[in-house]
Amino acid sequence: MAKSLSLPSRPFNSPSSSIGTRRSQLPKISCSSISIQSQSPKDQLLALISDQERGLKTQKSPQKLASIVKSIDALASLSRNSVTTDDSLSATWRLLWTTEKEQLFIIEKAHLFGTQAGDVLQVIDVKKKSLNNVITFPPDGVFFVRSSIEVASSQRVNFRFTSAVLRGKNWEIPLPPFGQGWFETVYLDDDIRVVKDIRDDYLIVERAPYTWKE
Repeated sequence: MAKSLSLPSRPFNSPSSSIGTRRSQLPKISCSSISIQSQSPKDQLLALISDQERGLKTQKSPQKLASIVKSIDALASLSRNSVTTDDSLSATWRLLWTTEKEQLFIIEKAHLFGTQAGDVLQVIDVKKKSLNNVITFPPDGVFFVRSSIEVASSQRVNFRFTSAVLRGKNWEIPLPPFGQGWFETVYLDDDIRVVKDIRDDYLIVERAPYTWKE
């Protein structure tokens, strides 16, 4: 039987931190006289996710999810023959929307620890073959999972979790690695990146205006 992990009951409430604390903000999109259907595939996708609270609301709406996935497929078809696993993949990416239940659970339940989830990030360095999945809890809390990566094809990257850490201002809890898999970046440009992974989960991220470091 798996052992449960008892986390510190005190909130993340210290005054300063080097991690990003700005809440994720979606691009402001005005549909005004233009219908969503007449927009470009990229703008249509961003419009569809703009009010979905990073995916929390989508969990309760199969119809909305189907519309978003259809829009992702349309955008992916435009990028089918492109290379998305070169140096352009290296960046600090900030979450806009996802179907990943684990991330959404932490975002939704962060208040139980006396805080709220800040930026949710994916930090990739292709040359160093590293990936960090990061959830920040402003001002001083962070949960991150380290992974090693290998480029498998023009759009697919294999990953293996190597360690995880839950960190507050004056404490840190190391956690064991817990998995491996792959993800495909089906669309990539100067602004956003769209991902589908081994579990058929989707991830839409934007290039963050800062670089996250441990």
